[in-house]
Amino acid sequence: MMKSESVDIDERTIAVENASVRTGYLILTYGILLDIVYRGALLREAAWDLMALVGGAGAIVIIQQAVHRTLSRYWILKSVTIAFFSAIVAIAIVFLLHQARW
Repeated sequence: MMKSESVDIDERTIAVENASVRTGYLILTYGILLDIVYRGALLREAAWDLMALVGGAGAIVIIQQAVHRTLSRYWILKSVTIAFFSAIVAIAIVFLLHQARW
């Protein structure tokens, strides 16, 4: 007879853990971004330290996924496209703010 052993961790447990960590990361990231907007718009403070936290956390996630080869071509294409359009919007905002000062 085989002895029945209980399984502590299965695929479902890992999926739920990953989903919960993802949700927590998203809430934390967008909360920090809202704090950056608040500091910049209302308090007129620079929040580069918080931007470094958001960027650093995102970079760590991307590096870990790249090392383990879990990034798809679609993800890379989507990320490059978003980065390109974000850069265009940022340049436009800087240009408009610079023009408003003169």
